[in-house]
Amino acid sequence: MFELLPESDNEIGSETLTSSQSSMSSSDRCSSFSRLSFDAFEIPPASPPESLHSKPHRSSDSGWEAIRSASVRRKDGLNFKDFKLVRRIGSGDIGHVYLCSLRSSENSCYAMKVVDKEALAFKKKVARADTERSILKMLDHPFLPTLYAEFEASHFSCVVMEFCPGGDLHTLRHKQPGKRFSLHSARFYAAEVLLALEYLHMLGIIYRDLKPENILVRSDGHIMLSDFDLSLLSDAYPSVESPDSGCNPPTSSSGAGPRATISCLPSHLLRSRKVRTVNAAPQFVAEPVAARSCSFVGTHEYVSPEVAAGKSHGNAVDWWAFGIFLYEILYGRTPFAGENNEATLKNILKNPLSFPGDSIPAGSGAEASVRDLISGLLIKDPAKRLGCKRGAAEVKTHPFFKGLNFALIRSCRPPEVPGLRRSRTCYERKKPDRFDYF
Repeated sequence: MFELLPESDNEIGSETLTSSQSSMSSSDRCSSFSRLSFDAFEIPPASPPESLHSKPHRSSDSGWEAIRSASVRRKDGLNFKDFKLVRRIGSGDIGHVYLCSLRSSENSCYAMKVVDKEALAFKKKVARADTERSILKMLDHPFLPTLYAEFEASHFSCVVMEFCPGGDLHTLRHKQPGKRFSLHSARFYAAEVLLALEYLHMLGIIYRDLKPENILVRSDGHIMLSDFDLSLLSDAYPSVESPDSGCNPPTSSSGAGPRATISCLPSHLLRSRKVRTVNAAPQFVAEPVAARSCSFVGTHEYVSPEVAAGKSHGNAVDWWAFGIFLYEILYGRTPFAGENNEATLKNILKNPLSFPGDSIPAGSGAEASVRDLISGLLIKDPAKRLGCKRGAAEVKTHPFFKGLNFALIRSCRPPEVPGLRRSRTCYERKKPDRFDYF
């Protein structure tokens, strides 16, 4: 049975819909419940995640192996009695996150997201929690969360995921000189975020909540995107295109339809040996260009002009947010932040993009390259925005990423590696880094 430990002074929440980043404080956020108690809960039928034994990116992870071993011993699936709660490490709009461990392997730490279904029903946010859980079940990528276990306990819904001891990029940025990353570090983190966005878009998922607070740092220093309750599920249309092709995947008025594999290359070219002689290699494109939504979601400083104007939006909002993210980690602030949320939205709609007068300490050529990339991502017209048609395949070819081997980035040494610090068990961490999973 879960034992509730005293609430941590280190917990943090976030507001993604009605607050700018500059006003993030725990006192501004109300949670649906403040204390968790699983006493006297009956154990409902449970089952391990469908993909429990098919996560190749977790094959060498000791925490994943511990979960698999525990699941094998309990054939009816893991439940709350298999875990010990350590402390609450995060709070948000749809639930809380707890640091926990398996009772059978206390050296393995996990993050358990606990959602009060009754509170969500009262707040009419059940669909958001369902969306996030559906997405977690789909994911298998080195820079995205892995769903280790899921179960119900009374009116609580629980999902167990990887615990990231390195904190988030927002916190990490504030520890850097001048509260901004070097160009080398920014390039590394931007590349890993880009790969995560590429995978999400390939699955037809528009993230819609990209910001440094939602980019966590794993124990090996690589990143992991979190929080998918604001994401939009749609359809992607995979294709192989030449870089100069003007073909676009077909769209439908409803923005939905069965997934299909479509090629912009004529079939005779696919069989011809002449394909090998073209100057630019064909690109794999899988972008949900047909997706449309009219919801106002996201963080004010990161919303795109079309969202700020109340218009429908699609995949281009993620590329706008990617530009804002790159700007913030390089310059220590977002480009359109105002005195309040209303002023921020007006700036997004009206103000032209401008850069600080001080230069990035990396040479004029490198700075010109990254400013050109940011300018392309922050075009106010979504139809002209970099990435809106070919997604990551288009962004990867920008000179800012020249010489970077995306396929081998996991073997690169990250700018900061929390795992190199003295190893401790969950119970020895007196002052853990703050986390924001919402």
